[in-house]
Amino acid sequence: MNIYDWSTKWNIPIEAVEDLKIQMGMDGKRDVDPTATSEAGVSQRVRLEAAQAGVVLWRNNVGAFTDDSGNFIRYGLANDSSAMNKQIKSSDLIGLRPGGQFISREVKAPDWRYTGTAREQAQLRFLQLVLSMGGDAAFVTGRGSF
Repeated sequence: MNIYDWSTKWNIPIEAVEDLKIQMGMDGKRDVDPTATSEAGVSQRVRLEAAQAGVVLWRNNVGAFTDDSGNFIRYGLANDSSAMNKQIKSSDLIGLRPGGQFISREVKAPDWRYTGTAREQAQLRFLQLVLSMGGDAAFVTGRGSF
């Protein structure tokens, strides 16, 4: 079921659904520079394309810090420990496809090529894990990601 099926079930006009999408920033109309050559530019394009395909994506920041109370805090998926983070690195964008399929996209600059660095191998391991469990995962460098 998607939002349009749901709106029909509850007799909500399509115009109301379209307005809701605009109000929530889900209409796919954002200022995105199609010529951006950075990883950030690629990320914007991927998220826009995903929204147009009905896919929800969130930025997955991963890291660690010591808070004001002296507590060491790790955040992000697959970042339970330093050792784990060296072996598997979760993707930049995490989300869901309609129907609940898990989506993972590791965003790279348009000119990126896989060279097998330790970091890339750890990123690849996360993508392979997602794929092995029935998810949709890939490295992305621009359009055509969904």
